[in-house]
Amino acid sequence: MRSLQMYYLMSMAVTDLLVVIAVVILNRIVDIYFPVSFMFITPVCSLRSTISFAILDCSVWLTVTFTFDRFMAICCQKLKIKYCTKRMAMQVTGTVSTLSCLKNTFRYFIYEPLRIIDNVPWFCSIKPIFYTSPAWVTYDSIHRILTPCLPFILILLLNALTVRHIRVASKGRRRLRAHSNGETQSDPEMEKRRNSIVLLFCISGSFILLYFVLLINFLYVRIANLKYFSGSNFNESNFILQEAGYMLQLLSFCINPFIYAGTQRKFREELKNGVKYSLSLIVKLFKC
Repeated sequence: MRSLQMYYLMSMAVTDLLVVIAVVILNRIVDIYFPVSFMFITPVCSLRSTISFAILDCSVWLTVTFTFDRFMAICCQKLKIKYCTKRMAMQVTGTVSTLSCLKNTFRYFIYEPLRIIDNVPWFCSIKPIFYTSPAWVTYDSIHRILTPCLPFILILLLNALTVRHIRVASKGRRRLRAHSNGETQSDPEMEKRRNSIVLLFCISGSFILLYFVLLINFLYVRIANLKYFSGSNFNESNFILQEAGYMLQLLSFCINPFIYAGTQRKFREELKNGVKYSLSLIVKLFKC
């Protein structure tokens, strides 16, 4: 069971790393420090955006699947044997990744060139029809509901049910152990559950807190009938709200690996092994 938890954590760590590469480096840093390059040709720009949203969705839903896995492992003992297996974890991870890519494929077609220079389309501007067409409005609403509205609800619900189950089970086990031993002793099983719930709350809690501003921005745009900003206008309050939401969203993916390393001894060991292996390869290359 411990290795299964590590499988989910490693999958989440990989997607977090991909977020840093695709969203932070290839999008944010390139936009700021390389404002005129082939990365801003409209097809390339659209592809960057599509890949970024797909990876973000994948990371969010892997957090949901991890929360559901911990719920099944702690609260559903009969279903745990069937669901909490490495094969099922691989299937779930593969399904989440595939669906995230398919869902965001349509995002490639929402952009149009901002300028055409020497018959080459440059930069990405969201088409005006994206805000008026019923099909695109429905797509954007479904996209925002699936990420992050529905994950918000699922994570809060699963965490509440998990905490409730642990509280009831803890009271029952304490009474049983006190009755059988005549005194309250440490319970290894409850210690494992407590450690698992600490990890669960750190990951899901940071997700909820750091995604909250992005959720507010989506509701504000739709209710006030505004547009998402694709440029820079620091005087607009909704632009500041949008960029603050994006900043906190990316911050959540940077925080997660520190949570894994801070709460999981085995994760720290695997991380050390990975670093040692990489350094050994570098040393061999220099020797050759």
